[in-house]
Amino acid sequence: MRDSSSKPDLIETTRRNSYALGLGYFFLGLGAGVVVGMLFAPRSGTETRNYLQTKTREGTDYLKKQGEDLLDGATATIERGKQKLRNQVNNLSDAIDGGKQAYREAVETTPFADPKT
Repeated sequence: MRDSSSKPDLIETTRRNSYALGLGYFFLGLGAGVVVGMLFAPRSGTETRNYLQTKTREGTDYLKKQGEDLLDGATATIERGKQKLRNQVNNLSDAIDGGKQAYREAVETTPFADPKT
């Protein structure tokens, strides 16, 4: 008879092993990429560093710009939503006022209603 508690342990162990294996492959690929990059680099170390710094700066600027655009778009969307909500509140308020006015008129024009009682 099998122990039911061993199945979750086996699954957990398998998951951890596959994670470690994937992480190992990642670092292996990273190391291979660094070695190949160093062997085939067409520029000197200083030129390569300057190039990497420039590209890093460009990437940072691009991400900042994308973030600002996203923020601007989100802000505009929120403002449109707020305006629509204000319009709905105003429409509801107008409808309530109209209903109150119609009620008052109906009460005033009813011949047997005495508003003082």
